Amino acid sequence: MEDKKIINTTIEKVLDLLNVEGSIEVSISEEIIDVVLTTEDTGVVIGYHGEILESLQLILSLCISRKLGRFLRVSLEIGDYKKNRTEWLEHLAIQAKEQAIQENKAISIPNLKSWERRIVHVYFQEDDSVISESIGKGRDRMIVVKPKE
Repeated sequence: MEDKKIINTTIEKVLDLLNVEGSIEVSISEEIIDVVLTTEDTGVVIGYHGEILESLQLILSLCISRKLGRFLRVSLEIGDYKKNRTEWLEHLAIQAKEQAIQENKAISIPNLKSWERRIVHVYFQEDDSVISESIGKGRDRMIVVKPKE
């Protein structure tokens, strides 16, 4: 239970430093800390295409991990941003799958963040008709969806 107190205090301190007011709900598993932030500052905290949200997750992960002595990933949900983004990504995955099968060729999905690529990979994990793989490096990394042979 001490870990939960350290986690909550650290999150509250970081949000206070950023002058972000709101309430948090935290749930902890072995590898991930899920945080739901309710705030009036959703646009500021999410940022352009979720860039600030992604940075804040990393900062929180590093701060908490340093205090606990082990790495835990922080997943921050604000105003259903990730939920809505996940639904959009699944729709995008369906379109890529249909196009890959129809044209019998690999279809690229560029410009996704690592957590977004993971959602697409998980979506196709049990699929019998296509496979997905990430190719490229850094910001040029993308997903390729192609028919199974």
